[in-house]
Amino acid sequence: MARTMTAADFVRMIRRAAARVEAEHATLTRLDSVCGDGDHGTTMQRAMANAGKAAGEAAAGDLPALVEAVAWAVLGTDGGATGPLFGSFFLGMSEGLKSVAAHDAVGVATSFEAGLASIRKQTPAHKPMLAALLPGVEAMRKAATEGGDLGTALARAADAAEAGAHATAPMRARLGRARNLGDRSIGSPDPGATSVGLLFRGFADAFSE
Repeated sequence: MARTMTAADFVRMIRRAAARVEAEHATLTRLDSVCGDGDHGTTMQRAMANAGKAAGEAAAGDLPALVEAVAWAVLGTDGGATGPLFGSFFLGMSEGLKSVAAHDAVGVATSFEAGLASIRKQTPAHKPMLAALLPGVEAMRKAATEGGDLGTALARAADAAEAGAHATAPMRARLGRARNLGDRSIGSPDPGATSVGLLFRGFADAFSE
């Protein structure tokens, strides 16, 4: 029988992702100081702390409801677009989980695709974030379709998301506030894309223990 994601698994995923963000929040702040307000690291810290608290308090057993509780906790985080964007991803993910018969690698890949679709409804100024999110979700779907288990699918998603985040470094910003910096925006990975890579790596960590 294929391994399925449980509520306990997701709580562990959130906690591992939060630990990744905590360890790298200074880096996220430095990256955001190049083209933003420099508050992305602390906002991500708060968002993931809220996510961890919600995950710990939510009733175990109902995975979609647990993910939805995490989504609303992240959505309620003050600090620009970070809460709404990442909260939207988790909210879409919860809806995706409700639509599948099993929470195995294929079903979870479907939920990640639903999260991606939710992000895509947001303002185009956040397209750099998709540079990490899109390849990560695509890699997860490919691994799941090829018969990979949850751990394999999440690890490949993390690899692809991190590569996508690194690939934003040589790009000249054309959207959002960073577009006013011209060539000065070149050389620094997008902080939102970097956060996606951190979250996906944390998710994978939860299945590599």
